[in-house]
Formats: sequence, structure tokens, C-alpha cells
Amino acid sequence: MAFLILCVIGCLSGFLIFRRHVIPRKTDQALHEVKLSIIIPARNEADNLPHLLHALKIQTLVPYEIIVVDDFSDDHTKEIAEQYGVTVISNPRLPDGWTGKNWAVWNGYSHATGDLIAFLDADIRFAPRALECLVHTRNQLGGVLSVVPYHYTENIRERLALIFNVLGVFAFTSPFEKKNTQKGLYGSCILTTREDYESIKGHEGIKAEMLDDLNLGATYASAGIPVNNFIGYGLVSFRMYPQGMKSQIQGFGKGAVLGTSKLKAGTLTLTAIWAVGLIVSSAFPFFLATSWGIPLLIGYLMYMAQLFYFVKYVGIFGMVTPVLHGVSTLFFIVVMLYSMYQVVFLGHVAWKGRQVKVGSRREQ
Repeated sequence: MAFLILCVIGCLSGFLIFRRHVIPRKTDQALHEVKLSIIIPARNEADNLPHLLHALKIQTLVPYEIIVVDDFSDDHTKEIAEQYGVTVISNPRLPDGWTGKNWAVWNGYSHATGDLIAFLDADIRFAPRALECLVHTRNQLGGVLSVVPYHYTENIRERLALIFNVLGVFAFTSPFEKKNTQKGLYGSCILTTREDYESIKGHEGIKAEMLDDLNLGATYASAGIPVNNFIGYGLVSFRMYPQGMKSQIQGFGKGAVLGTSKLKAGTLTLTAIWAVGLIVSSAFPFFLATSWGIPLLIGYLMYMAQLFYFVKYVGIFGMVTPVLHGVSTLFFIVVMLYSMYQVVFLGHVAWKGRQVKVGSRREQ
């Protein structure tokens, strides 16, 4: 019975921190006057760029300029970007004290001339009205805005990310984060004014940080600039790590442990309770022959029902993945252990052929 109570409390914790904080579908008649610069850092993104650049070309709000920063790609990233008629710059050699993405974004910004700046990862995909709604929402709220994209998956391997995606939405929509002075941003899609960005020294101010989005958001929040995070359901999406299992494990592993550092205690506590209940309930097959079997099975079914509700707003994961969520839970545990191994024992994390030391955060 104690295990069933734990699962009930875990599910309730999930409902307490999950928010359907979607982007309002509103427009602004004055948006045709907006000078919006799009900056896309790209390292070996030949497969992703066509989706994003095509989506930007058919937006109801036409960007003032689109800048792709080719970050030493060894595929056809540069050539593909040039085919779409956007501005393409080659990232200069990485100087000491900078991490790769921060340096690429900063160099893209140095070429931008717009009053509004959007920083986009190359795997982002937009509905035609996405930019219009994002700009309108930012204008209404002020400050800086970011979006946790809706996750499109196309195979079983990609759907292993279910638990990570749910936890990501928890972290960025939790009500405990509203007044967090260290509130982070979600780096895949960030919208800011030039004035606010320059007032915090932009990515130069966090040049040595691996988790650029979380630290950039904390810098905005510490400066008294509002930080607002939304989920991208219906407007902003992405397909994460289509290249294979290695990139998927490295991608989630690089921030799995370190990404919790700026969350409020309430968010961390309820998320931990939710995760513990999830893991415990997933063990039900091993205890079916015992008195614990039925309570754990009931807990598993409760989490399954809850995940079906969450998935509607989180991404496309099919019918099977929530039913067999124990498999995704196992993937979550493996990646968390891998992340801890990198941070605690190796002192660095790996991503896209680069290594970033956790202690000094210096990239190699």
C-alpha cells in the first residue's frame, strides 16, 4: 500500500508542476513594422536546415534578415543555407574562454541589424503563424521569451525521449519558477529585443558557460528583465537527434545533471517525487508474484494515463510509448547515470565532437 500511496503522490506532483502554457494565438496589426533578425548557429545541420529555412520563408511575419552561422561544419551546411538566399557567415576560430555555441551566436549577432533578435536552433520547425504569434506575445509581456518546442518523433529510438521531454516541460512551466531570480531560458527558440540583450552583454556575458540558455535566462532575470517560457504546442516544434543513438545520449546527457542547478526547491522536490514514483511503478513486472505486485501495477497504470494527457502537449510519441513507459524510464536512468559519470568522474561532457570541461567550462 505504501508504494501505491507513493505513486499517487507522484502523479499529483506531476499535475502540480505541469502547465499548458501555450503561446497565445493573437496578432498585432503593427507587426509589419517589426525588424526581426533571425540567428541560427549551425554545426553539421545539413539535414535540419531545409525544414527551418523553408518554414521561415512562408511565415506571415517575414523576418527582416536571416543569418546562419556555419560553425566549422564538415557536411553541406553552408551550401544548403546559401541555396535559401540567407546570409551565411563562417564562424571564426574559437578563442580561449568561449564555448562553441556561445561564440557562434555572438558572431551571428555581430552581423545582425534588427531591433528584435530571435536565436533559433537549426532543428526548429515553425507553423506559418509562429513568428507572428511569438512577436505579439513578447510585445505584450515585455522582456525575453523562449519556447520549449513540441517534439516530433519518427521512430522508436527517438520516442525513448518521452520522460526527458516531460521533465523539460516541468522545469520550464512550473509555477515555482515564476519568481525565480535565476530563471532559465530554453535555448532552441529565444526572442529578445536588441536593447535588453545588449544591456546584459548578451552571450559574451556567459561566454564560458556550457548551458548557455539557462545562464542567459538567469542573467536576464537577475537584471530585472522578465523571463517568460512557453510550450510550443501547435506553433513551434523540433525533431531531436535524428542522427542516431549516440547523439541522442550525448544531447540529453550534456545537461541532464547540470540543468537542475538553477531550479527552485519546489520544482526540484515535486519533480523528484514524480520521478521516484515513476521508477518505482516501472518495477512492477519483477514483483507481480508478491504482495507489492498489484499496488505497483496500479501505480504504473496511473502514470500511463497521466503520460497520455501530457503527451498531447509535449510531442508525438504514438500509443505504444506511454503504455510501455517503463522502457523510456530505463533510458532516462541510463542517460542520468552517464551524465553523472561525465560530470563527476570525467569532469567534462561531450557534444558534436567537442568536449567542455565542467569545472573550468573550457572547451577543447
